[in-house]
Amino acid sequence: MKKFITYFFSGLFALILLIGIFFFEKDVPLADLKPLYTNEHSKFIPLLGMDVHVRDEGPLSDSIPLILLHGMSSSLNTWDSVAYYLKDQRRVISVDLPGFGMTGPNPQNDYNFKVYNEFLDSLTARLGINRFVLAGNSMGGAISWNYAVTHPKRLTQLILIDAAGYPKTKEKGSLGFLIASTPVLNNLLLYFTPKVLVRKSLESIYFDQSRVTDEQVTRYHNIVVREGNRAAALEIFKGSFGKPLGQIKDVHVPTLILWGDHDFVIDVSNADRFEKDIVGSKKVIFSNVGHVPMEEIPQRVAQEIKTFIQL
Repeated sequence: MKKFITYFFSGLFALILLIGIFFFEKDVPLADLKPLYTNEHSKFIPLLGMDVHVRDEGPLSDSIPLILLHGMSSSLNTWDSVAYYLKDQRRVISVDLPGFGMTGPNPQNDYNFKVYNEFLDSLTARLGINRFVLAGNSMGGAISWNYAVTHPKRLTQLILIDAAGYPKTKEKGSLGFLIASTPVLNNLLLYFTPKVLVRKSLESIYFDQSRVTDEQVTRYHNIVVREGNRAAALEIFKGSFGKPLGQIKDVHVPTLILWGDHDFVIDVSNADRFEKDIVGSKKVIFSNVGHVPMEEIPQRVAQEIKTFIQL
C-alpha cells in the first residue's frame, strides 16, 4: 500500500511537472496589451496606487451616470455592446476592477468588499460623481449589492445581472473556476493558463456557442495573463473576499434583477432569491441565455436597463 501511494504521488508530481514544462506562460506586460484592449474612450486614472483603466462615454453633463462592473476573470470589455446602446442618452462608465483587465493588481494585494467600496468611492470622487446607477455582473454584482447595503444614498438604482450572493447549490460551474477553487491545484494557474482551458470555460459561460470564437478566447486569455492578474485571481479564489458587509435583504435601493435561464455558473434560481429578499425589486429572466447576458444579448439587456431607469 505504501509503495502504491509513493508511486501515485510520484506519478502525479511528474504529470504536474510535464504540464508546467509544456504549458508554462509568463505574465504578459501591460504595454503589450494596451494597444489591443484600449480605444479612444479609454483613460488611465491614478487611483489608490494603481493606473485604473476606465471608459467614460456619453454626455458628461449627465449628473447621474451608470457605472458598470464586470465579473471574475473578465474586464470592462464585457460591457462594450451594452454601452454602445446606452451612451447616446446616458453617461456610461465601465471600469477594469483592481486585479483584472488593464488595471491589474492592487499593490496592497487586498481584494474584498471593503476595498472595492473604497475603490468605488475614490473613483467617483475623482470623476466628480455624487450619485449614480450601479450595475454589476457575477462578482461585480456582489460588489454592487454590498455597496448598496453600505452606501444606499449614493445610488439611485441598482442593477444585478447573474449576480453572486448566495451559497452555491447545484451549479456545475466552469472548468476554469473548478480548478481555481481546488486547493493546491489552483496554484498551478499562476504558471499556466492554456487557451484550451479558457475555451472550455467560455463554453460553459455562454449558451450561444457561436460566441466562443478564437477572438473571444484570445481576449479572455490575454486579460487573465496580464502581469499580476493571475496572482490576484488566486487570492480571490482562496477566499479573500470573506464575509459580506451586510445581508441582501438590507438592500433598500430600487433594484432590477436580470438573469440568463441557462446560467451554469450561478443558477437562475438565485434570481428568485434576490427578488424575494430585495423588497420591490423587478426580475427579468432571459430564455436561452447563459451567465453573461451583456455579451449574448446586449440590445435586450440595454432595453431592460433603459426601461428601468426610465430613458
